[in-house]
Amino acid sequence: MDSSPLAVASDYVMTQLMHISIYLLCLAVTVSEVQAGGLSDADRESLLGQLEKIRESADSKVDARFRLAIAAYRNAMVSDEAALEFYLTCTEKVNFEQQKKKPAEFRDWKHKEADKLSDPSFRLALRHQLRWLLLTIEAASERADRPKLAAEAQVAVDAIFRDLDPLKGQDAVLSKPVTSTVFASVYGIDSIKGDQWALSPIDLDQVYETIIFPPLRTPSRVGELRAAWIKRIQQEAAKAEKWVPEARGPKKIGMASALQAPEHEKFLAETQPKLQWAMEVDLFQHGDEVNSSVRMIAHLEKYINHESARKWGDEFKELLKPTVKTEDPVH
Repeated sequence: MDSSPLAVASDYVMTQLMHISIYLLCLAVTVSEVQAGGLSDADRESLLGQLEKIRESADSKVDARFRLAIAAYRNAMVSDEAALEFYLTCTEKVNFEQQKKKPAEFRDWKHKEADKLSDPSFRLALRHQLRWLLLTIEAASERADRPKLAAEAQVAVDAIFRDLDPLKGQDAVLSKPVTSTVFASVYGIDSIKGDQWALSPIDLDQVYETIIFPPLRTPSRVGELRAAWIKRIQQEAAKAEKWVPEARGPKKIGMASALQAPEHEKFLAETQPKLQWAMEVDLFQHGDEVNSSVRMIAHLEKYINHESARKWGDEFKELLKPTVKTEDPVH
């Protein structure tokens, strides 16, 4: 019998789900019997009580499953070796055992993937992936502390970008939604939605817009908002510079631009000015009208030939219109 933590967790969850299913079946039979004669007040109270017990039982089972997963993820984050061992265990469970494949097939897979599995950058990426998965689980809780999570998300993303060079070639791993990894699948927590949470730590647009910026969009924190925007722009630039295909075609010999990838050149010329403008609009709307307006004028002058310059001018004009205050009606 397989007594590994993963097997124990899986068996535990399945057993609890069977208990809940039987409970629901009994409830359905009870309802069908009482509906023929109509529900009395006592019947309704009894059914509501049973429903609440089922809900509490289901919630407790989900919490238990999450606790098992969280403990396993934290243990796997201790070292590169632990992360790889856990990845192999989860892969074997999800992609081979659950698919009824032979042990020899798993060994063949490991042999074919040997180069990737021995790459230190891959193991480091797995640790960052696990870290983001832990935050994702915490964010899925109804009791999630969003400001606290925003700060922790910033730390996690910053750590990835400090490791950009050691993580070379691992952008595909980190781009993958953490809920679609074998780490999530093995514990049955791959159904977490990312409506208000980025499922990849390097999906910077989602990370900043849904997690990091919202708590900072108040006049009292506008300085922090600007710092976060600057960090985001720097990280977007680093992505464009570092995580690009190796084959880039011919370069212009003897020119400074020859040192930059086409993706990075395009980012600097087109995307970065757009992000800088979006930053100033955000700051203007959340408490820094004076400083932002000065920087917006300078931006329009600097990028007068940018494809978005006319749109920016129209947007600035709208921002400068005085706010119409609604007066209280005279009684």
